[in-house]
Order: sequence, then C-alpha cells, then structure tokens
Amino acid sequence: MAEIDYPAILDVAWQKHLAPREADAPTVISTFAGAGGSSLGYSIAGYREMLAVEWDNNAVETFRLNFPEVPVYHGDICKLSVEECLRLAKVAPGELDVLDGSPPCQGFSTAGKRDMGDARNQLFREYVRLLRGLRPKVFVMENVSGMVKGKMKLIFAEIMRELKVSGYRVSARLMNAMYFHVPQSRERMIFIGVRDDLGIEPSHPKAESRPVTVGEALSGIVPSFIKVCSDLYGRYWRQAKAGEALGKSFADWKLDPNKSCPTLRKKGGFLRWDASRWLARSEYASLGSYPSAFSFIGDEVDGINRIGNSVPPLFMAAISRHIRQEILGGARPTSPL
Repeated sequence: MAEIDYPAILDVAWQKHLAPREADAPTVISTFAGAGGSSLGYSIAGYREMLAVEWDNNAVETFRLNFPEVPVYHGDICKLSVEECLRLAKVAPGELDVLDGSPPCQGFSTAGKRDMGDARNQLFREYVRLLRGLRPKVFVMENVSGMVKGKMKLIFAEIMRELKVSGYRVSARLMNAMYFHVPQSRERMIFIGVRDDLGIEPSHPKAESRPVTVGEALSGIVPSFIKVCSDLYGRYWRQAKAGEALGKSFADWKLDPNKSCPTLRKKGGFLRWDASRWLARSEYASLGSYPSAFSFIGDEVDGINRIGNSVPPLFMAAISRHIRQEILGGARPTSPL
C-alpha cells in the first residue's frame, strides 16, 4: 500500500480555498458555523459563502481570521430573522444554492447522556425556520450517528418529517469521514435535501479514499505545544498497546500509527504512540483535516475544542463537491417559487 503524503493533500486544499471564485460559483450560507470546518470544505469545493451564523466568541474570532471576506452574524440563531438573514447575505428567497448547518448534537451523542429533553435537540427547528424562509435549492444538515439509535429515533423521525414538509426531497445517510481523505473514523448522519420543484432526487457521494493512518497524517507535523504525561499517566501509557485506552479508569487513548484516529472530541484525550505526551493542537488540526495554514485564536485547548466540535473540512469538501456536480449542475426550477 503506497504511503499518502497527507500534508501535501492539505496544502493543495488550502490553495483551492485561497483561489478566486468563479463568476458562477455556487453560493452557501453556513449556520452553526463554528470556527469554519464546513465553510472551509465548501470553499475548497469552489463555493462562495454569503453568510456565516455563529454565537461562540472564540469560534467567531477564528472564523473571521480565516474567512475575512465572509459576513458573520455573531449571535443567537434564535434571534436571527429570515429578513435579516436575507439582507446580510444579499440574496432573495429561492436564490441561494445551499443552506448548511450542524445543529448542536450533545443531546443525541452516544458519548453523552443522550437526553431526549435536552433543549439543544430542538435547535434544528431554528435551522428549519430559516430553511423555509430562504428556500435554497439544496440543504445539508450534519449530526451525530446517535440520533438513529434507541429512543433518539423518535427525534430523527420528527426531523425528517419537518424537513420534508418544508418542501424538500430528503435523503439521510450515515457516512464515515475516514473514506473521504480524513484520518479519523468519524461517523455522522448527513441529511441532503433538494427543493421539490427542481425535480432532482437527493444523493450522497461514494467513498473517495482508503482510510488515512495517524502516522501518515502526522508525518512532518511540528507540535505547537508539548504536554508530557505525569508519572502516573506515563505508567499507564507504557502498559497500553497502540490503539488502546490507558486503563479502564481513563478515557484517554494511545494512538496506533497504522490506523485512523478514533473520533476527535473536545478537551483532548489522545496520546502519541512513540512519546509519553498528549497530541498538540497542530497535530489535532491535521487529524481533523485542517491545513497547517489555518489559524486558531486562543490557547491550545481553545483550538482543540474548535477542531473536536467541527465537521472535518475535507469531509464537507467531498459532500459539497458532489452536490455541485450531481445536483446543482442539473438544477432547473420547473415552477416559480
């Protein structure tokens, strides 16, 4: 198996992000934009972002640093009216190509308590409210795989119903970022909807790559910070095999250089296989498919939290490229809005 020059892949992706937009570039608005993981994916695929919506201060600062030309609504999405959204993005109803969004998923996540009553489970309604007002040709909504497991299936069914009655043909599929040039096994539910009047069925991209290994992803990456394990953690680290947790009492993992990384999460939790230390932000960034030129505001923990809470850029680049080629390429309204 030929080794992948992963840093080179990320460098090429960054150059595509910096390239001028084509005159007929498809347009996108990103809600729950975070630091810009999804936005970078759309940019790599040649989209022009008209507006980003995000409330977290650190995420907004990071976003603006990397996307200086994109207008940002810095505030609560619940307070963003359809009229204000259209005004800020400078689009009319029905003109936008794609509405993107990843409503907070903590209430669905298998890593948490999976509380059906978690108020964050209902933030998808704000996304649906904007969807109905903006009437984009296509929408993309990302969420965790936990929403189709156990009692959470009820909320999944409700989301599907609300999206369909909004006037869209909808397809939802579990996809793993590891098959789309991301060195991380990150399974997510991807909703893709196409406006009814376009007469096009929604579809998802097929796998594009073999899993990229941790060793390939971190080759040549200079750690932005060194945090060595304590004596206690060091003993557990030495006892653990690569690809195993550091004992039953710890959620920290010793990575295997010959496999993809488990799903990245906020607040760290991953250690090198060849040195008794935690991963640095720069290493997290590569595992999250962020090019080295992408800048993060704040300290190491701030950056790691942004990465762990984001959609991997190369994953979204594959999804948005598929939409541009297979859906928007043939999108012709058959009836007026």
